[in-house]
Amino acid sequence: MSKNFCKNFLIAAICLAAVIFAGFTGNAGSSVAEQEDVIKLSREEIKSLPFDDLFKSIDPREISESVFTLVGSDYAVLTAGNPSHYNTMLASWAGFGMLFNAPVVSTFLRSNRYTLELMLKEQKFTMKFFDREFRNDIMPFGMSSGRDSDEKMRNTLLTAVPTPAGNMVFKEAKLIIECDLFQVTTVSPDDFYVETTRQLIIDSHAETNDYHKIVYGRITNVWVRK
Repeated sequence: MSKNFCKNFLIAAICLAAVIFAGFTGNAGSSVAEQEDVIKLSREEIKSLPFDDLFKSIDPREISESVFTLVGSDYAVLTAGNPSHYNTMLASWAGFGMLFNAPVVSTFLRSNRYTLELMLKEQKFTMKFFDREFRNDIMPFGMSSGRDSDEKMRNTLLTAVPTPAGNMVFKEAKLIIECDLFQVTTVSPDDFYVETTRQLIIDSHAETNDYHKIVYGRITNVWVRK
């Protein structure tokens, strides 16, 4: 192989690498610019916009965020009832997947939860997730019951709105999962092989005179922020 050929080949390789690198950095710059063009809505803007302007429908298989982050860190916000009367609670034990060939969510609730009572009555509920900036808004949903007072629902700064299917959600959510009640199972201490969990089930029964419920909801719609 001649020296001139090697020299020309090396020059061509260097030029090609430069073009590829320039293209790569150019795309990266465009990506950053596109991200900067995204305008984050203020609370006032969110409140003023209709549901269809805020959310788009996706397939359950398109949910991209980790369920461990959504439930374990962000917390699931459950709502059941109807537009004239509804209640909301927090759940830190939940998940979603497939059951009997259907996409479902599941959650583990104390038997005396008022939201559970409304789930059983309406046979529908929603599971929602929020960005961290709304953490202080959702935490009160886990601090009191709505059975004897709707104070926590009246005092929230979040904006309640029905979905097109008539299920109650909040405009500030980043992810909404609508469900038809699929199955409710009552647990037993004998179902658990970890002693600490088994004892929790026993202690909860002593407080409520009933065991925890595992609630399964068949996913009917998934909505994400546009």
